[in-house]
Amino acid sequence: MNPAYTESLNKLIAELGRLPGIGPKTAERLAFHVLKTGAAEAFALAKAIADVKKNIRQCRICFNLSESEVCSICSDTRRNHSIICVVEQSRDVISLEKTGLCKWVYHVLNGHIAPLEGIEPGDLMIEDLVNRVRAGGVEEIVMATNPNLEGDGTALYINSLLRPLNVKLTRLARGLPTGSTIEYASGSILADAISGRAPMD
Repeated sequence: MNPAYTESLNKLIAELGRLPGIGPKTAERLAFHVLKTGAAEAFALAKAIADVKKNIRQCRICFNLSESEVCSICSDTRRNHSIICVVEQSRDVISLEKTGLCKWVYHVLNGHIAPLEGIEPGDLMIEDLVNRVRAGGVEEIVMATNPNLEGDGTALYINSLLRPLNVKLTRLARGLPTGSTIEYASGSILADAISGRAPMD
């Protein structure tokens, strides 16, 4: 806490500094930007943050972010609901959708299996995925977990659960560099990975 700043300014700097990727200097710069900006713009920012926390929930079907009980993708009748793309996070849905190639629906796991971090299969939305397949109407599961140790392990675990249910299981093509994440892959790499997806062994 800087004694040269007021209590309110110190508090704002401290809160901004808690955001990922924001160091003390950046937090200070952002705080002074808020201080200099007009009241309407500052209050609009505060309202947007409050609205996100108040309005956004998980879709009851796919667990993607939504402002209603069922998200816009799950409620879209133009989508191919017989193909479910499985991703780790909602951010991955956004990245895949930007390619313009995805006409399927999604299932968000909300993480990956990582026993050393205390994340077990029961902590994820895996059972819900199995139940969606068991309910019928699903022809293909596209595994789009990240191409790293945790993502591959999660995909293999889900594969072992779904294989007895006679559903086609595919994985995004390995155009994605090993150890990378879906979120930060370029659109062209994701497009190649989507079009070149292959059956899981």
